Amino acid sequence: MHALILIAVYLAVTLTPLVLSTLQGRPLRPVWDEISSGLAMTALAILLVEFVLSGRFKVISARIGMDVTMRLHQLLARTVLVFIVLHPFLYQTPYLTFPLPWDVSRQLTLGLTIGSLASGLIAWVALPVFVLISIFRDQLPYRYETWRLMHGVGAVLIAVMAMHHTLNAGRYSSDPLLAGFWLLLMAAALGSLVYSYLIMPLKEVARPYRVTSVRKIALRTWELTIKAKSGNGLQFEAGQFVWLNLGRSPFSLHENPFSISSTPGCDAGIQFVIKQVGDFTNRIGEVEPGTTAYLDGPHGNLTLKGRSGKGIALIAGGVGVAPLLSIAGQLDKDNDPRPLVLLYGNRLADQIVYDGKLKLLAGKDNRDVRLVLSEPEPGWGGLTGMIDRATLDEVFGFDDAAQWLYLVCGPPAMLDAVETALMARGVPASQIVSERFYYN
Repeated sequence: MHALILIAVYLAVTLTPLVLSTLQGRPLRPVWDEISSGLAMTALAILLVEFVLSGRFKVISARIGMDVTMRLHQLLARTVLVFIVLHPFLYQTPYLTFPLPWDVSRQLTLGLTIGSLASGLIAWVALPVFVLISIFRDQLPYRYETWRLMHGVGAVLIAVMAMHHTLNAGRYSSDPLLAGFWLLLMAAALGSLVYSYLIMPLKEVARPYRVTSVRKIALRTWELTIKAKSGNGLQFEAGQFVWLNLGRSPFSLHENPFSISSTPGCDAGIQFVIKQVGDFTNRIGEVEPGTTAYLDGPHGNLTLKGRSGKGIALIAGGVGVAPLLSIAGQLDKDNDPRPLVLLYGNRLADQIVYDGKLKLLAGKDNRDVRLVLSEPEPGWGGLTGMIDRATLDEVFGFDDAAQWLYLVCGPPAMLDAVETALMARGVPASQIVSERFYYN
């Protein structure tokens, strides 16, 4: 229901320009002209709503998941690109840099001024570059923080240029009602930036944390523990994640998303499992206890809330086990009697985290831990290969497996394989919960 409401609100906002332009009752131009104007107005509405989608607003992401929100953000940006690229090529009506006195309804010419033509051209050229840089950001010789700054500045530039072009060149947008709508939507877009980069950091300043320990728990993998400097700290659900900022101002762009591996209410503090895979994480072992930390969260929809199943299956790849360990801990804390199976895959045995905790979990009633290695050493007694259809058939081959709840976290290829295999085994899509944060 929440998702349907959000979809309805989104469609209402992005289609409002078409409705308002139709209600103006202006004489129609050639059909391709009207299509061109419609594409441009819809694209601008989508573009401005994109600011809100990327703003980490829980009223949106908590309903449909942060990963779904960001995926929509990416796909809709490409939709905007297609609409805008096509926009100038569809017009059949000629344009002049001055209005015709007898063409009051602007039916005979496009009436572009030099200024509106320039702003439109800037937006039209900048948008493809902007989208391509976003798609291929991993191949660029820039740190993530640099790309993020470029992304924000570029988005504002394109939005401002597109808005100037629309208000000064748009036939329908010259109407006060539609112009007012555009200004309201622009205010919402810029307001989301103010909230994300000013108001949220101010809230974080009031809730500082400190690093209490950093210890190596597997090959190139570390456990980071933080505690609130005062108060009870973050309230979160098992399976959620936060954006973590270590040793920097909360107003900086140096923050990264990490799943929480500890159980809510854990006396030890909030714990994260962090693997060395990039600029920031490669230095995680150098973080000193006492370092100030700030959190933006909790976020994420990989939780048990509102979901049911005869049993709980936790399927993890690599450090994707972190949020699932939090969920397993919560189930034990709640004395949940349902059977639980943790299927945990890695390449090497040295990459397995919390071996002691896993053995303790496996020793409890109604709890089963199955480890999988793709490159096992001689003498390995667990499962071998990948977490694929064959592995799932072996581990979940019992009769009521389709009625279990499956929570999955790991690399994108593993998520795709597991979701496909589970549905092929008859598990309803509603019983499979996953989050992914890498898209091409």
